[in-house]
Amino acid sequence: MHMHWSERLGEALSPASLLDFGLKLLPKFLAIAIIILLARILLRLGYLLTERFLKAREGKGHLEERKYETLQHLANSILRYLVYFVAGVTILDTVGVSVASVLAGAGIAGLAVSFGAQNLVRDIITGFFIIFEDQYAVGEYISIGEFSGIVEEIGLRITKLRAFAGDLHIIPNGSITQVTNYSRGNMRALVDIPIAYEEDIDEALAVLEETSRELAEKIPEIVEGPHVLGVADLGPAGAVLRVIAKTRPMYQWGVERQLRKELKEALDRNGIEIPYPRQVVIMAGEAKEH
Repeated sequence: MHMHWSERLGEALSPASLLDFGLKLLPKFLAIAIIILLARILLRLGYLLTERFLKAREGKGHLEERKYETLQHLANSILRYLVYFVAGVTILDTVGVSVASVLAGAGIAGLAVSFGAQNLVRDIITGFFIIFEDQYAVGEYISIGEFSGIVEEIGLRITKLRAFAGDLHIIPNGSITQVTNYSRGNMRALVDIPIAYEEDIDEALAVLEETSRELAEKIPEIVEGPHVLGVADLGPAGAVLRVIAKTRPMYQWGVERQLRKELKEALDRNGIEIPYPRQVVIMAGEAKEH
């Protein structure tokens, strides 16, 4: 005789059946609890090691505060996802779920999504290496492809540049293949001073040499020079004399402007003219008289 469903349910929910079921599941529950506990311990330990490593680099001056915070957040996120993934796979295996079949199903379902996420993953990975390798920092002047400007923000996915005209360039990190950093090491200030062909070049060079020695003491942003290189070019209206100096990063443009002003005033004081357009006008009446 077949048992009624209510009788089967009653038998399944009997104290003896529940006790037997609980005893069978108890080892698995304990194993899952241990896995979760170990995962939390590994995360705590990983966070601590990451913080100590980055703090040591920050203490040596290798990391700015912004880079330290970004790297710590990134490292903790990667560690967290890795530990959670391993713990999840271990728990599935503990309860008897085939991990291979789950991953195969997830792979088929997420195939289309993976193509759309490729650019995002590439941006994040590139952003990580930009920050970790210290390629550039906030406040530095750089060029990325056709864009140049001051770095306003470095994210894991994008970099923001503020051009001198005020334009804000938002560049995905994954598209960055070449970076030129103008803010690392001493910069060069270059000034070309034209003088008329009628002037004495040696006298003009002597004036520039003397003025350059004075400016070396006057302009604190100059770390080397200024040096008068001599005649750099012969233009249509005069000779071009070149002066260069090494400056602190990001001060080269201001130093160039100050050098032009001071050197021009020095030439004026010594009666040395720069070339300027000249036009000779001959009146018709005057031509007939002559």
